[in-house]
Amino acid sequence: MFNKILIANRGEIAVRIIRACRCMGIRSVAIYSKEDAKSLHVQLADQRICIGEGPARNSYLNMERIITAARNMGADAIHPGFGFLSENSRFVRMCEENGITFIGPSADVIDRMGNKSQARRTMMDAGVPVVPGTKEPVFNAGEAEKAAEEIGYPVMIKASSGGGGKGMRVAKNAREFEFQFNMAQRESANAFGDDTMYIERFIENPRHVEIQIMADAHGNVAALGERDCSVQRNHQKLIEESPSPAISEKMRKEMNRCAVLAARTVNYTNAGTIEFIVDPHGGFYFMEMNTRIQVEHGVTEMVTGTDLIIEQIRVAMGEKLSFKQSDIIQRGHAIECRINAEIPEKNFMPSPGLIKHMHLPAGNGVRVDTALYTGYKIPSEYDSMIAKVIVHAPDREAALQKMRSALDEMVILGVETNLDFQYQILRNPVFCAGEADTSFIEKMMGID
Repeated sequence: MFNKILIANRGEIAVRIIRACRCMGIRSVAIYSKEDAKSLHVQLADQRICIGEGPARNSYLNMERIITAARNMGADAIHPGFGFLSENSRFVRMCEENGITFIGPSADVIDRMGNKSQARRTMMDAGVPVVPGTKEPVFNAGEAEKAAEEIGYPVMIKASSGGGGKGMRVAKNAREFEFQFNMAQRESANAFGDDTMYIERFIENPRHVEIQIMADAHGNVAALGERDCSVQRNHQKLIEESPSPAISEKMRKEMNRCAVLAARTVNYTNAGTIEFIVDPHGGFYFMEMNTRIQVEHGVTEMVTGTDLIIEQIRVAMGEKLSFKQSDIIQRGHAIECRINAEIPEKNFMPSPGLIKHMHLPAGNGVRVDTALYTGYKIPSEYDSMIAKVIVHAPDREAALQKMRSALDEMVILGVETNLDFQYQILRNPVFCAGEADTSFIEKMMGID
């Protein structure tokens, strides 16, 4: 049993991890920047330590300061949450060198699956369906264009180290390929310090469906079903739901099988997500693996009755999974809406500021993960997501109605939010019919 866990994160995920620690009788340590001194995660933790100024590079991304804080506070383990250092293999190795357990997969696995082109090769060799494209990375526009001609246009140009939509461009034909490739490569170099690229066929109007997996160090791997994340803007998810209205029971079983195969192939441990795209004809293809807990993990928890954060901690302590694959049964339907402090009418411009009043929805099957409270000042230095509203009901129609009711009840005064925009989505006939693909938001907003 860990005695003390340092949470290398902030906001609602830090609060979520602290609460899991409390349930397990484990003490928690919150790190924070000066701008986050009055944050909820700082107030809830058993201990707290400031690690620098506001910008993430000086605080939540400062590996040396975080390791020093963990050692000074006597932490046995570090939970990285999502974002920041959660998929940084160098940080994992620093934890190991200092005798601190990293609650997540090994550094080698993060390297292997974090590099998108290497992950593609690994999945191809394992027999997991992969979008047709290059097996080896490409480094210049000339060789990339030759590959694109063989694959056939349109193609997607992707950064090997990419994430969050950075370093991704679509080339519809040979005339625009070189320009789009150079733009994507420049974005990748600036964002990730890596100009390695790969090319794959661009599947138009796909669904984005991911499988949650959990694995221990004893060879046990379980798939906990899928989440449909097709409603997204600029590759950033807005709404997630489980089960997906886009796939059949037969496809669900096959996707779960492939996800378990992918995890076993790389000797994966802890929580992870295998992301697939589903084409309009019902074919599905491996896209990438996220080697961490996901923002939308609560959707899976609601339909499976599991606690993924507690399971992460247990696995990191060397214990076996607390469930077998046969124990995982999806019950009902869950939907999550991400609530952001932003102004949709102004191109989703962030809206930081003081929370003057707040009321959160509640009731049977309603959950809100947030670090907000009345009087809290949302800083401008970090991501604009301020809450996740999650509902669970017997079926999708009931879940939609429950989410509409929850958003109706939610009040946040002092900053602009996307609450009304989310409500518009929940009333949209295409979304309500379960037919929204990854182009849904652009079509809804009339963007070509």
